Amino acid sequence: MARIWSLRHYFLLAFAVVYIQANEEDGITVETVEDDVYQTPNIDPKKVYLAEHFDDVSAFNKRWVKSEAKKQGVDENIAKYDGKWEIQAPSRKLLKNDLGLVLTTEAKHAAIATLLDKLFEFMDRPLVVQYEVTMQEGQNCGGAYIKLLSKGIKSKADLKQFYDQTPYTIMFGPDKCGNDNKLHFIFRHKNPKNGTIEEKHAKKPTLRLDDIYKDKEPHLYTLVVRPDNSFTIYIDNKEANSGSLLEDFTPAVNPPEEIDDPNDKKPEDWDEREKIVDPTATKPEDWDETAPAQIVDPNAVKPEGWLDDEPEMIPDPEAVKPSDWEDEMDGEWEAPLIENPKCSSAPGCGEWKPPVIPNPNYKGVWRAPLITNPNYRGKWSPRRIANPDYFKDDHPFRMTPITAVGFELWSMSPALLFDNLIVTDDENLAAAWAAQTFALKRDRISSQAESLVERGLKFAGENPWVYAVVIIVSFIMVGVIAYMCCGPRTPDVDAEIKKTDAVVEDDPHQSEGEQPGEGEGQAEEQEEREGKRGKSELEGADSETEPAEPKQVDTEGAGDGQRKRKPRKE
Repeated sequence: MARIWSLRHYFLLAFAVVYIQANEEDGITVETVEDDVYQTPNIDPKKVYLAEHFDDVSAFNKRWVKSEAKKQGVDENIAKYDGKWEIQAPSRKLLKNDLGLVLTTEAKHAAIATLLDKLFEFMDRPLVVQYEVTMQEGQNCGGAYIKLLSKGIKSKADLKQFYDQTPYTIMFGPDKCGNDNKLHFIFRHKNPKNGTIEEKHAKKPTLRLDDIYKDKEPHLYTLVVRPDNSFTIYIDNKEANSGSLLEDFTPAVNPPEEIDDPNDKKPEDWDEREKIVDPTATKPEDWDETAPAQIVDPNAVKPEGWLDDEPEMIPDPEAVKPSDWEDEMDGEWEAPLIENPKCSSAPGCGEWKPPVIPNPNYKGVWRAPLITNPNYRGKWSPRRIANPDYFKDDHPFRMTPITAVGFELWSMSPALLFDNLIVTDDENLAAAWAAQTFALKRDRISSQAESLVERGLKFAGENPWVYAVVIIVSFIMVGVIAYMCCGPRTPDVDAEIKKTDAVVEDDPHQSEGEQPGEGEGQAEEQEEREGKRGKSELEGADSETEPAEPKQVDTEGAGDGQRKRKPRKE
């Protein structure tokens, strides 16, 4: 049913594509219908720590501060945070009068921040951070994450010095470069024992992230961190990641109670070999290492009727010297070779040679057997000691308080748009905020898609030729889907190959540079091949169960118009 439904949508999509193409050729564009459904969201400031819709340019200019700092550790020419931030309408207008914060430059460091309305302290209420990102031109490399800046940022003057080393409590949001698609949730944890700060990175999301970087549509990112140390991340209200601050971060919040003793060293006489070569074993006197793996079959008899004096290949008697052949230029002409017809009714032609068979006296290189090592003491490992840096923090939720938020980014794609940022301690309030903003955009996108298909169908009704184009396109789509689902498969040949020579780790017999099974496997393969050949020759070429393998014949010079050219005379 799912496949049939998908094909139906492909068919409708074909109508829409043809409709758009036809209208563009006539100089007509598909306009976005704007109405007054959207109103700038309003929320009680007492219920939030920050609520920013970016619709009021004057309020934005008063509140947000662009960084004037320089990034450390990079070339002076690119160190300055000179990326441009502007309040703009989206390039794809979905809602009338809806504006957003846009990073208009690419390949430049850019930073901008604002103070919270009040200090957020990690006590008995959850932290909820939510904002929208629209990668209007897609994203190849760069971040779109937000930083929640730690207590210590107190004024706009501090925000002017916002840069990559500014202390933050949480970093959250999408980041991509190449095929590495990320959704960061990093929190900085303070060691209660020595006061050092260490970043803790959340496990990878369970939701696929590919589309959010290339569909050029708005996406909603929500992070909820709760006092019970649990967290949940949503993308477009769908859970993308969840877990515990204590269990699902790297490195772990709490270090291990015991560690390997760094001063414990393996004794020099510690023997970890389970098996050793038997020192008492000696090669038997009758063991002949020089005996070949195969010998000529002494019982083989030349088949009756073998034509010793007949060659397997003869000049073609019907071949004619080409009319343009010049002996002086091309050399003496020779007819091309063909199979000797007299050989087809005989067991064989040419010099007969008896087949080879496995040598019953072949033993190969002698190796001493392995025995259990009487001095084996097992695998060595250092002793465990109490971790001198151990501590136990059962409440990692109690992070450093937050006083500001900011975007500190570098991107290879311009026109990153941010919108409808909210910081609160109420999940329901964040959901209501999204219902007034993000939900309206998604509804508009869905309605535009449906309207586009409807207009495509209407256009097709007025232009019957469209049906022929749609049918062709649909058949191509169905063919591609069928090929992808049911097309030919390449068998996994490697899975069917069975290795006969096992490699033993630390094999005492194996000398340096020697490949396991070298020589033996080749001998067995040659033995099997030659054995079949001998059997075929003995049974005759007319055998139905095992036809004789064709002999390798020197056919140099055979072929069409066989020419042996001499060097041209100067």
